[in-house]
Amino acid sequence: MDKELEAEVVEQATNATENDSTTHNWQRVSPIALLYFVLKVIKNIFGNFIYLAPALYLGYDKVAEDPSFWLPIIYGAVALIVLSAVLSFYFFQYRLSNQQIEIRSGVFSKKYINLPFSRIQNVELTEPLYYRPFGYTCMQLDTAGSVKQEAKVVAINKHLALQLKNEILAAHQPVTSTETEDVTETQTKIEDEVVLDTRNLDDLVIHGITNNRVWIFIAGMAPFIDQISDKIGQWLYFLGFNVEQYFEFEGKSGWQIATTAISLTLMVMIPITIFSIIGSIIAFHDFKLSRSGDRYIRRSGLFTRNEVTMRLSRLQVIVRQQDWLDVLLGRINLKFEQSNANFQQAQAGQLTNKIIVPSVTRKECQFLIDDAYPENKLKDVEFNRVSPRLLVRNLLLFILPISAVIASLAYQQQPIITIVYVLIFAVFISVLITMSYIRWGYAADDNFIYVRKGCLGVDYYCFPIYKVQQAGFKQSWFLKRKQLCSVEFVLASGAINIPYVTEATGLCLLDNSLYQVEQSKKNWM
Repeated sequence: MDKELEAEVVEQATNATENDSTTHNWQRVSPIALLYFVLKVIKNIFGNFIYLAPALYLGYDKVAEDPSFWLPIIYGAVALIVLSAVLSFYFFQYRLSNQQIEIRSGVFSKKYINLPFSRIQNVELTEPLYYRPFGYTCMQLDTAGSVKQEAKVVAINKHLALQLKNEILAAHQPVTSTETEDVTETQTKIEDEVVLDTRNLDDLVIHGITNNRVWIFIAGMAPFIDQISDKIGQWLYFLGFNVEQYFEFEGKSGWQIATTAISLTLMVMIPITIFSIIGSIIAFHDFKLSRSGDRYIRRSGLFTRNEVTMRLSRLQVIVRQQDWLDVLLGRINLKFEQSNANFQQAQAGQLTNKIIVPSVTRKECQFLIDDAYPENKLKDVEFNRVSPRLLVRNLLLFILPISAVIASLAYQQQPIITIVYVLIFAVFISVLITMSYIRWGYAADDNFIYVRKGCLGVDYYCFPIYKVQQAGFKQSWFLKRKQLCSVEFVLASGAINIPYVTEATGLCLLDNSLYQVEQSKKNWM
């Protein structure tokens, strides 16, 4: 970027916010960032909820008897949160100069980041609800390297953030002798977005139904399940429902017990499903996937508006994912996965290592896959089965312990009904193991490797061969005797395994992938 354009960015940033007198000097973010730091501290506290749960559980009775017991602790916690937020705000500074961003942060543990624009791979703009009226956003900048090279400006003027985003994207374009004209042309291309896909409300409702994960929340509430169930029982009794009578099975027929079980299941699943739908709408509201040149841009979010930018060259693998309900409804969750460098420290809803397109139809899914990888043959490829010995091995690993359990029950002269239940469970798990084996498949062509796996649902993986970082050949003593092996392909997004293929096939896949990696001149990032 030339000096005139950089000066223009600085001038526009100066007009956009009173605090930004010059981007070349160290400056603090807007005071609105205090809200961000307060919520961050609260989130960290709830993130360690599992450590606080025992204390809360033990102190519940004490609080019920004397609510004022916890007041000093509450006041102290509030004061600590506010003090932590103020200090974090005071020590957070950043500056922009010479096409690089520098950030200083930390109260007791000081942190300094110097990140050139040319090394930035992802730009994510996040607008929390409390930022929108004031025109501010959070800008996260990710590199292809360590998580230590991830930078985040927690409260920056939205106009300045968009200008910086364009400047960062332009920094990755090749520079010719007519540098100024190229930069202007690049900015024009950046602004010229083509919308590839949007999600309507009915799509998000389907996604919430088919991808129900609220059971994780229920597991977190386990320490309080007794108190919660008592309160719910009292509330239902107040409304005229006696819950205890539903569990009195003496004298009832089989169909009455079955009806009661179905009713109770629906009573639990319906509110859980409603919460899941609400979560889907909050996360993917107003979803829009666009493409601008060689970059994908995803925007979504109801309360917190997220914008993630990903270069096509960073795309490592496409995952076409279907749970069992997705299979029934003909919907697919499509994932564009890239480097997972920031995976371990990111929250589940804030991951920038993938772009998720929820609940698309088969036609929409194939259109997006073809847009990213025009030469792929995922739609028509014929998958090869893995060796049946994988099924035998998995069944034996499960059936042998189950047989020991049944023998132990018979030896202890347990009721026949107990053994029958164990047998039913064993048959059910064996069916799942068999279905998982049937799903396993693999294929390869001149450009891509395809992997299929799943159980009740089915997932398809498609990745270019030249993206392979490492190739592994695994062969135990048993596999070697049967001339079988397992191969592993390590990408920047993670590892993909193909188990129990013939030795000749495994060596062929590895040789072909290593040859293409060596011969290809394409940039994997």
